[in-house]
Amino acid sequence: MHDPKLLLLSDAVVAVEAVATLAFALSGLLAAARKGLDAVGVCVVAGLTAFGGGTLRDLLLDRRPYSWVEHPGWIWVIGGGCVLAMSFMRARHLMPTERAMQWPDALGLGLFTAGGTRVALEQGMPAAVAVLMGIISAVFGGVVRDIVCNEIPTAFRDHRPYALCSFFGAWTLVAAQALQAPAWAAMSAAVAVATGLRVLALATNWTLPRWLPAGAEAQRRREEAGR
Repeated sequence: MHDPKLLLLSDAVVAVEAVATLAFALSGLLAAARKGLDAVGVCVVAGLTAFGGGTLRDLLLDRRPYSWVEHPGWIWVIGGGCVLAMSFMRARHLMPTERAMQWPDALGLGLFTAGGTRVALEQGMPAAVAVLMGIISAVFGGVVRDIVCNEIPTAFRDHRPYALCSFFGAWTLVAAQALQAPAWAAMSAAVAVATGLRVLALATNWTLPRWLPAGAEAQRRREEAGR
C-alpha cells in the first residue's frame, strides 16, 4: 500500500508546480507581448518560461517523465491561455510593461524554488544538490525567456537579487525539513522567503555590488560629466 503521507506530499509538490507554471507562463507571455511577437512566438516563449527550469532539473536528476509530459494538459492550458490573454490585451489596448511581468516572475521564483528543492530531496539528493536543483528550477526558465526575447537575462543584468533569493528560499526548506517541520510548512516558508526577498528587492531597488574592471567606474563618470 502507498503511504498516505507520501501521496499527500506528492500532491502538494504538484500543486505548487502548477501555480508556479502559471505564474512563469504569465511572465513569459508579458515579455513576448512587449517584444511584439506573433501568437506562435508568444505561446513558445510562455511555454519555455513555464517548463524550462523544471525540464532541466528533471534532466539532471534523470527523472522521467518530465513534468509537462506527465501532465500534457498543461500544454493546452498555456496555449489556450496565451490566445485568450492576447485577445483581452488587444481588445483593451493594454501595453505590458517590464514592471508588470516582475510580479508573476517573483511568485514563480518562490514556488519553483520550493518545488524543485522538494523534488530533489525526494530523490534522495544531498542538501547542496537539492538547493542547486531548486535554483535551476526557479531561474532557468526566466533565463531562456530573456534569451529568446533577445535580452540579457534579468537574473544577470538588473543587479537586484534573483538567484540569491532562490538560494535562501531553498536552504529555508532544507533547514525546515531538518527540524522536522511539516512538509506544507517547509514549502510555504521557502516560497515566502524566496518571493519575499525578491519583492523586497524590487520595492526598495536593492542591488548587489557590480563587478567593474579597474578604472571602468572613473571612465563612466567622465563620460557622464561630458554629456
